[in-house]
Amino acid sequence: MTLEQFTREDGQVARQYEYDDEMVVAVDFGATETDASVDLVDDTVIVVVDEEQYEFELPVDAHDAHTFIKNGVLTVEMEGHR
Repeated sequence: MTLEQFTREDGQVARQYEYDDEMVVAVDFGATETDASVDLVDDTVIVVVDEEQYEFELPVDAHDAHTFIKNGVLTVEMEGHR
């Protein structure tokens, strides 16, 4: 699933920011979602929020991705995507 499909189907609010050598994606699951975790497997971001699992693929030309979740906001930082 792409990020666009993920946010459209599940109603999440997402923003994408592009910088010179980096792209950042932020997805808001809501501040009340404190029981959340995120993992990156190959090119797939896997998020578990209150026993619900969400997955979406990173862009093909993205590399060196880092993920974290804080206060219900998932952040994915990637290099090499423009």
